[in-house]
Amino acid sequence: MNYEDYKTPGQYIEALLEARGWTQRVLAIILGIDETGLNKIVSAKRQVDAGTALLLGEVFSVPAEHFLELQKQYDLAKARIVTRPDPGRATRAHIFGGLPVAEMIKRGWLDADNIRNVPQVESALAKFFGVGSVNEIEILPHAAKKTETSTPATPAQLAWLYRVKEIASEMIVAKYSPHAVLNALPLLHNLISAPEEARKVPRILAECGIRYVIVETLSSAKIDGVCFWLNDMSPVIGMSLRYDRIDNFWFVLRHEIEHVARLHGKHAIMLDAELEGERAGTGDTVSEEERVANEAATEFCIPRKKMDSFIARKSPFFYERDIIGLANVLQIHPGLIAGQLQHRTGRYDRFRNHLVKIRHSVTHGAMVDGWGDIAPVGL
Repeated sequence: MNYEDYKTPGQYIEALLEARGWTQRVLAIILGIDETGLNKIVSAKRQVDAGTALLLGEVFSVPAEHFLELQKQYDLAKARIVTRPDPGRATRAHIFGGLPVAEMIKRGWLDADNIRNVPQVESALAKFFGVGSVNEIEILPHAAKKTETSTPATPAQLAWLYRVKEIASEMIVAKYSPHAVLNALPLLHNLISAPEEARKVPRILAECGIRYVIVETLSSAKIDGVCFWLNDMSPVIGMSLRYDRIDNFWFVLRHEIEHVARLHGKHAIMLDAELEGERAGTGDTVSEEERVANEAATEFCIPRKKMDSFIARKSPFFYERDIIGLANVLQIHPGLIAGQLQHRTGRYDRFRNHLVKIRHSVTHGAMVDGWGDIAPVGL
């Protein structure tokens, strides 16, 4: 007897009774249960639970799982009849499962009070992403993709990008000049000897026509910087300052400036996430655009030949006096040498005393969104 031929546990029980010539009363006596209760099970008015399935399996010498499987299939069949399909449920799974909605509300990016107010949140998300309805947000599988990035972007990274773009669109800067960008590089290099000098960066970039935006990363984005163009004459550099260190700041900034200088990001946004380790190098796994940007950033922070010579002479012992001495010779902050030593040696536990914080300096005069501040745009 194949239990799969039956639709309910009750039908299967009736077949087993008939095969043995038993009545429901006989079975109730054998099981030690009320005959009325057994009748409800047979007529599908009461569910078969695990305990009853074990008793039935023992009496009829069949697996208890047969009764439970039939019960499950019957319950699902009933549920399908009364439960209306909701196409929006899959959409909400992608939206609320992929985007850090609660964090976006807390950061003031979404005009919503409570994540549980789904209609309000969906309306705010549609506004944030600049679409007519939540079904058009590009993180959804069926939605049109509006944002082309150099590497695949996660939903959280896309949300961060949209915030950078929203802020940059409302900024007023000088007319973009490629010549001015090249002339600005020595000016910027003069700032790398002291962390407080970074406060001049936003003004220098604005005078070149570059919109410079600092947006705190979303917790799951792991994004460091981005370069894109609002139009042919409006480059944007966005940074998260995910690592509040002088070496990381100058490396990422110079990296993004090189993208701008080479017109990268015009066709596909240059998205730089986890710009560290191999991603900050020039190996075969790094794309050509990222490789040249990494080379420019490395050379800007400390000339490669100088660093190679220093390591060759001092390795494996890098004393404090030697790091400070090289920094004085090159007129740079010791933190830039410390950062390179960490990268070259893989010893990220060393030289940390030189990796001073810089966010408090660079955010002065910059367009900032995060760390308790909300950029006054999109309100």
